[in-house]
Order: sequence, then C-alpha cells, then structure tokens
Amino acid sequence: MSGTVEHEVTLLVRQNCPACDTAETELAEVCSELGVPWEVSDVDADAELRAEFGDRVPVILVDGAEHGFWKVEPQRLRSALTR
Repeated sequence: MSGTVEHEVTLLVRQNCPACDTAETELAEVCSELGVPWEVSDVDADAELRAEFGDRVPVILVDGAEHGFWKVEPQRLRSALTR
C-alpha cells in the first residue's frame, strides 16, 4: 500500500448561494470520510477569484487546480483524493 498523499481542497462559494450550501455539505462528507482537510473561500472577497470563477460557483479546487464546478461529484472527488 502506498503512503498517504496530502491533498489541499478548497471550495469557492459566495453568500446566498443555495448550490454552494449543498456543495459545502457534500464536500464536507467526502473530505471527512477520507480525512482530507478542506477550506471554504468566498469569491466575492477576492477580486482575482471573482473575475476567474464568479459566474461558476461553487467551484472545487484540488491541489490548486479546478476539479469541478456547480456541483460535487462524490465518486469523482473520492477518486481524485485517493490518488
């Protein structure tokens, strides 16, 4: 069995976004199950993030790269985090 790979997961959201709330719940479940730390960042608090991702939130970043947007795909996320 290989060693544990440490991943960095960030969920980009904005206030008053029902899809963001759903994504946060689903992301929390997957990351908790796998013991992967994660954080939430508000795109409206950062002009660069807002310019790049503002129309597509929620956005999931894994190790700084865009993994997906608008919804969490739990199996796909698990796969990315167990590589």
